[in-house]
Amino acid sequence: MMSCTACGACCAAFRVSFHRAELDEEPGGFVPSGLADPETASIMRMRGTDYSPPRCVALVGQLGRDARCGIYEWRPGPCREFEAGSEACARARARHGLPPWAS
Repeated sequence: MMSCTACGACCAAFRVSFHRAELDEEPGGFVPSGLADPETASIMRMRGTDYSPPRCVALVGQLGRDARCGIYEWRPGPCREFEAGSEACARARARHGLPPWAS
C-alpha cells in the first residue's frame, strides 16, 4: 500500500460519514466531537465534507503538496479504510488536477 501523507485530495473530495460511536465523547471513541456534525441520530459527518466543494475541517496544508490530516491518529473509520492508489483515490486526485499515484 502507498503512503499518502502529502496529498489530501480525498479530504477535499468526499463526504465523510461515520457512526457516532466513533466520537471521543462515546466510550471507546476517538474522533474529536467538535469536528463533526450530526447527519442523523446515529450518523455523524466530518465538518466541511458536505460543502461544495468539500474540504474536511481536519485537513491542514495545501492539496497535492504538503497536505495532511490534523487528526490522523483519531480519524474516523472511512478515512482509515480509504486506500491510496485506489480508484476512489484516482477520482479524488483528478478532481484537483493531480495525476494518479504512480506504482
